[in-house]
Amino acid sequence: MRDHPDRRTLLKAAAATAGLGLGGLDALAAQLKLGPEQSFSFDTLKQMARERAARPYAPPPRLADDIAEKLTYDEWGKIKYRTDEAVYATGPERFPVTFFHLGKFFRKSVSVYLTQAGKAREIIYDPSYFDMPEDSPARTLKAGTGFAGLRVQEPKDGKLDWRKNDWVAFLGASYFRAIGELYQYGLSARGVALDTWQVGREEEFPDFTKFWIGPEEGDAITLHALLEGPGIVGAYRFVMHRGAGVVMDIDCSLHLRRDYIRFGIAPLTSMYWYSETRKGDGIDWRPEIHDSDGLAMWTGAGERLWRPLNNPPRVMASAFGDNNPKGFGLLQRDRVFDHYGDGVFYDRRPSVWIEPKGQWGKGTVQLVEIPTDDEIHDNIVAMWVPEKPTKPGDHLDMSYKVHWLADEPFPTDLARCVATRLGNGGIPGQPRPKGVRKFMVEFLGGPLKDLPKGVKPEPVLWASRGTFSYIFTEAVPDDVPGHWRAQFDLTVEGAEPVELRCFLKNGDQLLSESWLYQYHPF
Repeated sequence: MRDHPDRRTLLKAAAATAGLGLGGLDALAAQLKLGPEQSFSFDTLKQMARERAARPYAPPPRLADDIAEKLTYDEWGKIKYRTDEAVYATGPERFPVTFFHLGKFFRKSVSVYLTQAGKAREIIYDPSYFDMPEDSPARTLKAGTGFAGLRVQEPKDGKLDWRKNDWVAFLGASYFRAIGELYQYGLSARGVALDTWQVGREEEFPDFTKFWIGPEEGDAITLHALLEGPGIVGAYRFVMHRGAGVVMDIDCSLHLRRDYIRFGIAPLTSMYWYSETRKGDGIDWRPEIHDSDGLAMWTGAGERLWRPLNNPPRVMASAFGDNNPKGFGLLQRDRVFDHYGDGVFYDRRPSVWIEPKGQWGKGTVQLVEIPTDDEIHDNIVAMWVPEKPTKPGDHLDMSYKVHWLADEPFPTDLARCVATRLGNGGIPGQPRPKGVRKFMVEFLGGPLKDLPKGVKPEPVLWASRGTFSYIFTEAVPDDVPGHWRAQFDLTVEGAEPVELRCFLKNGDQLLSESWLYQYHPF
């Protein structure tokens, strides 16, 4: 007798809930092949990382080159995980978990375990978990090959179809990302950034080589991960909350085999091609293209800073010194669709904010900007770099939250910078002098909305070199309360970058966050 199409799912659900010979971890993934049971906790993972750090590096298994080369991006995209085989597809758990297949661009294999009540069992890869073309090279792979990564699907009781929508993904090296509250992927986070574009060093990209899924509790799912590279081993715990947006509580324990000059904690990786700030003629039909438009910082002293991003003429690294920072993040402040005009919805890309837990001490928020001529390249990195140099044998414990939202989670009460515009300096209708650039910096909200009639905010300017002229402020003529702009010309010689700062005040009253900018003369 042929089964009804839903009978297999019903039988698995019944087995999971009624205990038909399936107990513990089997009940959570009765449809998957599981390895032998072993003890597991965050403490055992930290011990594993400590022991591995004392041994030479052993790279993770890789997909055979002859198969990987055939699994091109297009062929890899045809391989879909069968949602009936998802972890937590049945039972009371809210967030099913599915897996990415290995391919040409994701050759390193990760091991995945299912955990419950201090026990873990490995989920054994099998090609039957995936729908794939009959002639797919992946059909030649054997059980136990491993996965490329994983993703957490939307809640089964949510407003979106969980079989078609996910909210967190871990794929490639130590990269992970979430959709935030606007249901759109964008920039990525990483476990750690090691000597990113550091002169005289080659950047190291360690991998999350093992994952442990579970448990779930309320709106959260816990994920543990082992990070390993030639010079580092780390144990990570992610407690990921799915609410209006996504908030991740992250604890990590890191052991170093070697020293690093730029040791990046809580790194964020994004894309910025161009915006209203500066756009060359005929680059692209879209007005703006970026996943993020600025770096926001909340210093330990309480100052709020906004640094618009650049697509610089050469790789640039900027460092902003601080002591016990309150937070920093790469944000997408421009939420107007017409400013992009693209169906990939840059206007919905998440803003991501790093909130330190505990005292991080002295260090710098560092911003690395890399030239790009296309939107396919991530060219922006922001991270925290501790002041104390690293050395082999070091052990660091770090804790922080990552907020994936539409806006920063702790917005300032001050006016915020909403646009930076550059043009030719001088006065319209008169010859434009060489070496002079005009800046229009727009601020919105905060105390600017409550300025008495006839009162203009005063701009406070600073530049690392050059001279200012033609300085004034005016209300932007759009009838939006509290929308002002500061205008000034900068005269500068030479091609070296100029660091700029501007904020608005009224007497002794601070009205706005501080705008920082790195200007590249041309």
